[in-house]
Amino acid sequence: MSDPAATITGMTDRAYPPMQADALTTLTAWLDFYRATLAGKCDDLTDEQLRTASVPPSSLTLLGLVQHLAAVERNWFRQVLGGEDVPPLHPREPGTGHDGGFELGSAGIVEARAAWEEEVGRAREVVEEAGPDGTGSLGGNAVSVVWILTHVIAEYARHVGHADLVRERIDGSTGV
Repeated sequence: MSDPAATITGMTDRAYPPMQADALTTLTAWLDFYRATLAGKCDDLTDEQLRTASVPPSSLTLLGLVQHLAAVERNWFRQVLGGEDVPPLHPREPGTGHDGGFELGSAGIVEARAAWEEEVGRAREVVEEAGPDGTGSLGGNAVSVVWILTHVIAEYARHVGHADLVRERIDGSTGV
């Protein structure tokens, strides 16, 4: 089990996306903005705080969101866009419809953040390799890099909203 006192410190810097850029640059900048927002929601909290559920009956935690979004990165960029044959980071939770990662195990924020950062780094490489006209395959259908980026941005935006509420519940912190 990880060190229960482990804390990631320091608010994460965020660059506001450019207002004049091509589609790929704009979309990747917005995705990076939301990635940095998620990281900022987790900054300066202990492992125990990151495991704190929002409010019953929900079991949603910041640690679970980091794990889940690492799985989202792997699925959409490495598997769908890049065509890599890599196993899922977290098995699908039966009966929940979730892609996995929300359930907490023994890994703490240090391990979860490292896995998430690794997937983000690999996702950036895959998008760069694909370029603005890149396509992947989803269920035997072609899917564009623009569609994938838009989908993942929507996923992050939704979960960053959740993260804001969970963080506020933990220590009253809002914004980032």
